[in-house]
Amino acid sequence: MAENLVDLLWRKDASPRTTVRRGPRARLSVDEVVAGAIELADTQGVDAMTIRALAQSLELTTMSIYTHVSSRADLLVLMVDELHARMPATSDEGAGWRARARRVAEDNLALLRAHPWMSDIDDARVAVGPGTIAKYDRELRVFEDTDLADVERDAALSFVLDFVAATASRMRESAEREQFGPFWAEAAPRLSTYLGDRFPLAQSVGRAAGEAMDGPYDADVAWRFGLGRVIDGLAGIISDRSAR
Repeated sequence: MAENLVDLLWRKDASPRTTVRRGPRARLSVDEVVAGAIELADTQGVDAMTIRALAQSLELTTMSIYTHVSSRADLLVLMVDELHARMPATSDEGAGWRARARRVAEDNLALLRAHPWMSDIDDARVAVGPGTIAKYDRELRVFEDTDLADVERDAALSFVLDFVAATASRMRESAEREQFGPFWAEAAPRLSTYLGDRFPLAQSVGRAAGEAMDGPYDADVAWRFGLGRVIDGLAGIISDRSAR
């Protein structure tokens, strides 16, 4: 029988006495099962990461997986927390909060781009995992030299991470689409016959942006612009409070 989810999440901190099990020793550890599940989700997508498929990839029986975890939902929580635990704890000593916020955003975007399926996991229980708590504690330190109150600090971090999540999803969608260039080369002349002189602003701005981005949308351009505005928005609040 699998352990409680909280105990599984904190298994590396548990004392030997609390982790003793009856019966034969399992051929693979929980860590190995979680690692196998992450690899399967990375290569085939999270929908393909079923308990049956995982068991086959690890050369185990389906029931043996359930001796490690109670459900697929619990396993997904373990997977996300494990990836949070693997994130590099880069040092930004001496950097201001702006640089630290940018680093946090970039690190989280890199994580979501390396494991796109994480964007599909929306389970609040992830918050109680050791990897996630350590990540949260580390990222809250972005605002260490500001006078934001605790609740404001949490909200400011959420503001940054929500932007990252939205950008990662948009980048994922863009990568899954076919290249727009060949279509546009054929469609532009036809479209111009219908537009004529109508919508002049849309045409002039759209033409300039399209030429600069080689398409109607460039996720990297949107990322750089948007992250700057997110940090600028926080700077207004922090500067105003600091001036009091």
